[in-house]
This record gives sequence, structure tokens and C-alpha cells, in this order.
Amino acid sequence: MELELFSAAWLSALLAIILIDLVLAGDNALVIGLAARNLPKDTQHKVIFWGTFGAIAIRAAMAMVVVWILAVPGFMVAGGIALIWIARKLLMPAQDHGHGEVAAASTFGGAIRTIVIADAVMGIDNVIAIGGAAQGSMLLVVIGLMITVPIIVWGSQLVIKLVDRYPWVIMLGGAVLAWTAYKMITGEPSLKAWFAAHSSATFFVAVLCFAVSLAPWYGQRLSQQLRPLTVILPGLMLWLIGFEVAASVWQMQVEYAQGASLRDYAFQAARWVGWVPLALGFLVLKERADARRGKAAQPAPGDD
Repeated sequence: MELELFSAAWLSALLAIILIDLVLAGDNALVIGLAARNLPKDTQHKVIFWGTFGAIAIRAAMAMVVVWILAVPGFMVAGGIALIWIARKLLMPAQDHGHGEVAAASTFGGAIRTIVIADAVMGIDNVIAIGGAAQGSMLLVVIGLMITVPIIVWGSQLVIKLVDRYPWVIMLGGAVLAWTAYKMITGEPSLKAWFAAHSSATFFVAVLCFAVSLAPWYGQRLSQQLRPLTVILPGLMLWLIGFEVAASVWQMQVEYAQGASLRDYAFQAARWVGWVPLALGFLVLKERADARRGKAAQPAPGDD
């Protein structure tokens, strides 16, 4: 039922929408600020304007089709994977810097492309929350979208200033994207029952999302000997999740205390120990590859 204009219920819904925007529009401001931080100052303002315009346009479009979008099987999982890719892109070290600096988009078009993809994925929760709070009032939906504009514009400028002064804010932005990706993947309607029945899998998915998303950041800060962890840790999480899936398909127990047969115990042993030879094999192959690259980089005898 349509809310009466300026009634207590209408004002209460408006306050809820303002609070929702303050919480959820911040992630879009974060993405815009991070994507635009390496551009010239005059271009930054254009990116913020068009990025904000894109965010609002996308939200307005999704507000009309959000029910249909959420009904598409696997949409939330695909969106979560897209956010992980965006996080890695924003945290990727610059090729021409050796001081741990992080590369963002270097062109206007590249920045807008990154922002539009992120907005399309991250705007879902904002649209759903505003739509629920508005209780069928299209006016409140429009007001909610209008309130989003100054939050994103001001927040984007603040993020750029903070990144210039505190580079670790970039890692914080990647963590926000990783967390959003985790919530989207585990919130996939078709997988909710499975995650409810396999609570340990949600932990593995969370670690996987953060490990893959933040790998460009922490990989640059690990010693040469520890950098293989950027591959081994996500690989281990995928291995464990794979066994959770296999256990549900083959109707096998993954807990030792609940094992009922020798097959169950063999399955559990493979789950916890089987990844070790794979990890060791990866380390051996990586060491050989590094040795070959080192020899190829050495100057030939007689070269100056």
C-alpha cells in the first residue's frame, strides 16, 4: 500500500533510506575514488561526475528489474566473482614502480569501465534495501537515489585524499570488495540451503574471497620465499570447498567423529592431507621456473 506523503510512516521510511544510503553508497564512493586516484586532477573530477551518473542510472534501471535479476540462477555468484576481479585490479601493483604502489585505471575510459562494472554489481544490495524500506512508494525510491548522489561525490573525493595520505586505505577498499563478494556468493538463493547444511564451507569461501582479492597487496609485501602462499592459500580453500561439495554429492561424511566406514575415513584423510603433495609439486615447479628465468636474465659472456 502506498504510504501517505509526510506521514509518520513515510518520514520513518525516508530516515531508513537515508541510513541505508549512508551505509551502502559508501562502497561505490570507495570504488570510484580508488579507480580515479592515479588520474590527473581535472580528469578525476570528470570520472567522479560520470561515475556517479553511471551509479545512479544503474540503480534506477535495477530498481525496475531487480526482482527479475535476482531470479536469474547464479547471478549472485557471478556478481561476487566479478567483485573479486575488480578488487584484484584495483590492488594490482604498477609495473613501472618498485615501491609497492598500486595501479588503478590510467585512462578516463578505463576508470569509467571499472566503476560501471562495480556499480552494477554492488548496487544490488542498495536497490533491494531502498526498495524494501520504501514500501511501494516510488517517490521514496527516487528520493533515495537522489540522496545517493552527494554521498558518492563527496565520498569519492575523500577517498582520493585519504589514499594520497594513507596508502593502506587501498587495502581497506579491497577488503570491502572481498567482503561484499563473500556475502553475494553465500547469499545466492540456489545455494542458501547448501551453505546452511555445510557451515564450514562458508568459512572456506570467506578465506578464499579475501585471499584471492587481496593477493596483489599482500603478495608484494611477502618475502620471496613466502610469495607462493598467494597461490597455495586460495588453492587450499578451493580444495576444501571441493571436498565439501563432493561429500554432499556422494553422501559421505567429512567429520572424523561421524565416519561410518573405511571409505569415509579415506575420504577425510584425502581431504586434509591430499593437498600437501600438490603444494610441494607446485613449489618444486616454481623453483625450477625461477631458476630458468634467472639464467635467461644473466648477460651472456662478453656482453657489457
